[in-house]
Amino acid sequence: MKKSLLFIAALTSFAGAAHGQSSITLYGIVDAGLLYSNNSAGQKLYATSAGNLQGDRWGLKGTEDLGGGLRAVFLLENGFNVYTGRLNQGGDEFGRQAYVGIKSDQFGAVTLGRQYDSVVDFVGLLEAADQWAPGQAAHPGDLDNLNNTNRTNNAIKYTSANYGGITFGGVYSLGGVAGNFNRNQIFSGGIGYSRGPLVFDLAYLNVKNPNYSFFGNNSTSSATATSMGGSQVYSGFASAQTQQVIAAGGAYTFGPATLGGTYSNTQFKGLGQTGVTGQPTGSPTSGNAKLHNAEVNFKYQLTPALLLGVAYDYTKAYSVNNEKIHQGIVGVDYFLSKRTDLYATGLYQHVSGTNSFGAPATAQLTGLSASSTSNQVAAVFGIRHKF
Repeated sequence: MKKSLLFIAALTSFAGAAHGQSSITLYGIVDAGLLYSNNSAGQKLYATSAGNLQGDRWGLKGTEDLGGGLRAVFLLENGFNVYTGRLNQGGDEFGRQAYVGIKSDQFGAVTLGRQYDSVVDFVGLLEAADQWAPGQAAHPGDLDNLNNTNRTNNAIKYTSANYGGITFGGVYSLGGVAGNFNRNQIFSGGIGYSRGPLVFDLAYLNVKNPNYSFFGNNSTSSATATSMGGSQVYSGFASAQTQQVIAAGGAYTFGPATLGGTYSNTQFKGLGQTGVTGQPTGSPTSGNAKLHNAEVNFKYQLTPALLLGVAYDYTKAYSVNNEKIHQGIVGVDYFLSKRTDLYATGLYQHVSGTNSFGAPATAQLTGLSASSTSNQVAAVFGIRHKF
């Protein structure tokens, strides 16, 4: 690793010297902490926890001036676990992002590669778990992908320039299956407004055969088994033909305070139409699974160094099951410098009804093993450094 970084540094210096109008930047985030849960698979849990506020990563990004207001751009971003050194995103070397394209200040950018969808780009940043709270505070199981659990492979993406506070964009992923143009296809689009204290965003995502194209699109993913087993909120819906997400969010800043919120409707349509092995007993084999999610969050910059946050999230499943999930989050983030901060977050979840495979629901904060009861409490403490 040391030799690789020295090579990259040398390459960066050479590029800057040889091409005055080009640039390459090495950047990253290292985030490590400790986690406590009162009930994880029926037992108390004390554990290390990596990538809490933001996933551990390092990346390279660069631009080259092509003249006429055009620039070539690229980005390669790796995800890893700081405690073990292992690759995240299923072992992909650049599993977070990898793309190249052309950008114009007047017309926007077109990029090709492994990229974020429009729900992430537009509405995701308004969720508490993408601001001051850790990933465990994401909407249950990250059911709507606002917390960016899944990326889009084989993606062609357009991102507009900023026109008086309005931006828009879209992503299209070719399924790549011979003789079946629609299989594994993904498309999304979004529009946002940001001016002064007001932010508002709207986005749409449509995923064909999500078990394989979205949840199972890493190099180590199975070509036949379920890849949606991480959360009982949707693990019974791996046989869905389509996943659809409609999401909206907004925020308003007044002085040191910001009040925000998000809403999403997630549907797993055509259950039983995608062949999957390893489905949990009781998983539905027909119909459409539907889930509402609504979050309200508030943050207050008490001092230039100290941020306080609180959020409430509600999820309601309807149609094939009737799970209800209430989730509360409180957090504090203290900045030692512009690049280093300490954080602490408390989380509580209460559930009722039946989960995605028809069994009595038990609490399960995102990324944790399910509780043996309808309640789960967790606390996360850590340090984050950006470079």
